[in-house]
Amino acid sequence: MPAPSASPSPSPAATAPAPVSAPLPAEGRGRGLGPVALVISAGISVQFGAALAVMIMPRAGAAGVVTLRLAAAAVVLLLLCRPKVRGYSRSDWGTVLAFGVAMAAMNGLFYQAIDRIPLGPAVTLEVLGPLALSVFVSRRLVNVLWAGLALGGVVLLSGHGGGGGFGSLDPLGAAYALGAGAMWAAYIVFSARTGRRFPQADGLALAMAVAAVLSLPLGIVGAGSDLLVPTTLALGVGVAVLSSVLPYTLEMLALRRMPAPTFAILMSLEPAIAATAGFLVLNQAMSALDALAIALVIAASMGAVRSQIRKQPV
Repeated sequence: MPAPSASPSPSPAATAPAPVSAPLPAEGRGRGLGPVALVISAGISVQFGAALAVMIMPRAGAAGVVTLRLAAAAVVLLLLCRPKVRGYSRSDWGTVLAFGVAMAAMNGLFYQAIDRIPLGPAVTLEVLGPLALSVFVSRRLVNVLWAGLALGGVVLLSGHGGGGGFGSLDPLGAAYALGAGAMWAAYIVFSARTGRRFPQADGLALAMAVAAVLSLPLGIVGAGSDLLVPTTLALGVGVAVLSSVLPYTLEMLALRRMPAPTFAILMSLEPAIAATAGFLVLNQAMSALDALAIALVIAASMGAVRSQIRKQPV
């Protein structure tokens, strides 16, 4: 829970003007792994941040954790980026606003989901949004095939939630996770458009501020003065850095050099990372079926990476 492409694919997500950053230099296949490494690093960071968030939910509740995460991330990004607010069109600001709304909704729905169902199944359901995006917007058959393989892994990973699969999950929690997936797809689209319209991470910082403002009333109602407890604040900052500041910045940098459909398929790694984080941090055990599912998801992601590298000039 996942900015612009220097070589936009022929899709609705790539109809904005050409990106600010230049394309990757044609210096061989090794360079093509750069954005891929950024995406994987972002996934590791965000899922271990989510595991930490689960641990502090008893202190502040789901809405309170979201508020802490987004508010702390907004403060950090605004201080680091110091974005300019002049010289942008009404369309630019509309894009930032839409990006912020998608970010707030994605985070709010996801944290409501993991407050009710385990982390692995929650991310498994959430990743269906990016997978659907990759199928709908890609015009290359190979991307559809890799998405199908990743979806097979996602379905197998559904058995991660207590041995009973999705049928044993809280229905409201599952619905929240699916809603978060839809917002994740919107996040990918508007992150790409924002990255093309704003330099560096300025657009991300502004959108994060929008998301923080939108989440603040819900956090205050849900947690009240518990948000101001020093230990809760400190843990909230940790969640913000791991789940927002670092991964969103890495994703935006990656999508400046990667088409949105390929990025969406790489998001298939999220259930595997989430299951690992749940095992290491939250003691949520993985079964043999989970391991098979993770292997399928990784195979699909590697296939998507190879397809992306082969498209680049050498």
